[in-house]
Amino acid sequence: MLIAPDTFKGSLSAPEAAEAIASAARLAWPDAEVDLMPLADGGEGTLAVLSSAGATLTTTRVTDPVHRALNASWAIHNGRAIVESAEASGLGHVVPTPSTAANACTCGTGALLREAVDRGLRDIVLTVGGTATTDGGSGVLRSLGARFLDEDGKDLPCGGATLSTLDRIDFIGLPEALADVRLSVATDVDSPLLGSRGAAAVYGPQKGATPETVAALDRGLRRLHEVLLRQTGVETDVPGSGAGGGIPAALLPLDAAVGSGADLLLDVIGFDQAAATADLVVTGEGSLDDQTLTGKLVCSVAARSPVPVVAVAGRVTLSPAALHAAGIRQAEALVTHAGSASAAVDKAAHWTTVAAQALFARYQPVPR
Repeated sequence: MLIAPDTFKGSLSAPEAAEAIASAARLAWPDAEVDLMPLADGGEGTLAVLSSAGATLTTTRVTDPVHRALNASWAIHNGRAIVESAEASGLGHVVPTPSTAANACTCGTGALLREAVDRGLRDIVLTVGGTATTDGGSGVLRSLGARFLDEDGKDLPCGGATLSTLDRIDFIGLPEALADVRLSVATDVDSPLLGSRGAAAVYGPQKGATPETVAALDRGLRRLHEVLLRQTGVETDVPGSGAGGGIPAALLPLDAAVGSGADLLLDVIGFDQAAATADLVVTGEGSLDDQTLTGKLVCSVAARSPVPVVAVAGRVTLSPAALHAAGIRQAEALVTHAGSASAAVDKAAHWTTVAAQALFARYQPVPR
């Protein structure tokens, strides 16, 4: 059995959820070989998952979204660097206000990337999501050595709102080694950079932006898009480029590959190889609902697994037919046994084990 859950947000980390399910598996089938592979989609909990998979965590002194010093962690796994943007540029580092929304920048995330490059790592995954920023990744490029200049040749202040007066970007300061780096950007949403579905309009309010601030940020991102297109010929208003406040947009001209965070992390951790030797994959997350079907990690697990997949979740609102269409044979909800969502959260590990026991009692394994 391969036990491969995502985080149960608000109650269990992915490693904790995997352990709780494994307890039930060992009771149901004492002779089974149980392998644990807690998962993440590039968002919250990614570094914990990588650490449990044997990655080495390292810490670098950088700056947060409003330029205060902090220690941010990143990972090295099988010769590959994994940087989580929320570590340095996350929303949790600030009290959201219109001012932070307008001025927050991703320089800290860029400093982590620069550290990885300077250490000689040439395969880098950047996971984006959960940031306090809407600067189109301009701060990342600044820390890598680029300059953002107005029409008088003066450096623009950091932040997304100031980008509306951008005239050109000077890339001369980028390190030569960057040309040899394979850079992958793992996104948690497919939002474009601009417009009503873009980084500013959809996620700006969560970061403290008023309607006026949202409009200013979208103007800045639009100007950034125009300058990047003029100077590099690269179209940056594409699905996924609005993730993390637009970080992918700045990295597309550097030949970054932008894709699903779930699939990229499954590749990094080696899910396909592990699933190929299993008879059953058990996955899970906080809620199996309509959002699950929009490309979340559980669906990626089911789509890529060559063997049957079952799931444990805090709650399950999908019909059996919808679960089956997503590749999940059976699912069990914690709330069914705990009686309420609050009770399930209060003792999440216990009720996860109970729900998994009920699931395994119904499931009839088919040995290879």
